[in-house]
Amino acid sequence: MTGDLEKPVNLSVLVVAHNEEKRLEECLKRVAFADDLVVVLDKCNDGTKAIAERFAARILEGAWELEGDRRNAGIDFCQGDWILEVDADEWVSSELAAEIDSLIKTDSGDIFNIPVHNYVGGHWIRHGWGGNFGKNSYPGLFRKGVKTWGRERVHPHLTVTGRQGADISSPLIHHIDDNISDMIRRFDRYTTARAKDLVDKGDLGSIVNMTRKVFSRFWKCYVGRKGYRENGYGVIIGILAAIYPLVSTLKATLDEGEQP
Repeated sequence: MTGDLEKPVNLSVLVVAHNEEKRLEECLKRVAFADDLVVVLDKCNDGTKAIAERFAARILEGAWELEGDRRNAGIDFCQGDWILEVDADEWVSSELAAEIDSLIKTDSGDIFNIPVHNYVGGHWIRHGWGGNFGKNSYPGLFRKGVKTWGRERVHPHLTVTGRQGADISSPLIHHIDDNISDMIRRFDRYTTARAKDLVDKGDLGSIVNMTRKVFSRFWKCYVGRKGYRENGYGVIIGILAAIYPLVSTLKATLDEGEQP
């Protein structure tokens, strides 16, 4: 833990990171407007901490098994009345920063949805995201005390109280994957974490039911969410989103030594 604040705090920016030395600097450059810059270091053993220290961030170090727990710890550590929650692979534009500043001064809402532009490499992928794979928006700006993460390893459940504010128009830039191989590696990590969550909850689901839903989930992403407009990217996003629950259940059943 480093740094002490010498002025009243209005806005905290919270960044949670695990070995993000390749991405963190570009993220932190764009949130220098924060009154309170907080970086949560989860089991980092690379140069992430040194980068955070260069930006005079207040640092919380620890080792959390659950994604929800580490995010809640970061929220509690923030000193601002308002919190903007971003990830190390996300960029806040000057337009978004200005809109956030205006909202927290004038809007009576307690929590605000921020649109997200997802990039794979240099390609802005507009369509097909959703469900358990990618996000088009998220409740990233909120008054402290109105947002709590659930105790899961991946895609933790959100509990939100307070008044919903107007949707923000300026997007967050999310460098979600470097390429298709990176996307598949992320899919592998997420399904492994999801499998452990299923085992913990004692609700592995049915392999048969999950298999039946593969085609409907692909249709929803590829057709319903217009993933076909993204050509090959839409195909791979649709496939991975479609098999996400099935692969998670298979890993919970087979890798974790459980039976359906």
